[in-house]
Amino acid sequence: MERRVAERLRSTLGPLGLEVHAFKVGWYNAVLQPAFHLPYPDDTLAFVVLSTPSMFDKALKPFVKKERLKIIRDPVDQCVSHHLSRVKEKFPDQRMDVMFDYEMLPSRKPKFLAQTAAHVAGAAYYYQRKDVKRDPWGKKKIFGVCIHPKYGGWFAIRGLLLFPDIQVPFLEQPAPADCVSAEEKRIELLEQFNFHWQDGRYRDIIEVKERYSEEQKTYFATPPAERFRLLGLSQ
Repeated sequence: MERRVAERLRSTLGPLGLEVHAFKVGWYNAVLQPAFHLPYPDDTLAFVVLSTPSMFDKALKPFVKKERLKIIRDPVDQCVSHHLSRVKEKFPDQRMDVMFDYEMLPSRKPKFLAQTAAHVAGAAYYYQRKDVKRDPWGKKKIFGVCIHPKYGGWFAIRGLLLFPDIQVPFLEQPAPADCVSAEEKRIELLEQFNFHWQDGRYRDIIEVKERYSEEQKTYFATPPAERFRLLGLSQ
């Protein structure tokens, strides 16, 4: 069942520059405190959705062109929301819940922890402070970051698709590719991400197969309120 669902999702979302990776809710809940658990049985089938560098040209720009006369608040969020919501049409006989990376609970906690979901699904390795044996940071706060084996840091985690009526007790968990295995490279990665994230060097911590285009880099480097004009939109 998981394979049929995955194939349908990939055939729908792949041409848009979106990747999907299956996981069981129990894998995610097992590594988090109860306050962050997803409220589904452990064997529930879920997919984490990533946007790859090609999403900008394959999905975002066509979406904006089509929706140009409508009110657009955040082009990327609305583009992803549009396409993930349309996926439901591919599963008329299945209940499908969608969570987006920008959604918050009433408690102001995120609905899901995106990087944890990507890690347990084997989509990208979530490098954290605990992955460094000789911690050089003392009392500084150090945030973790996911690295994709193909795109390095040139990708984003956009959402979850959950199928509450599909239980997959025998689904095997894939390990994420540990593509930054050397201790000094992990320190370099976390240093760059925490203290120099604006220059984007952390994204190229490994040799990548594809990265954002110059147009896309400019778009994401531009303050959100000014991005509309880059896409030919009025705010």
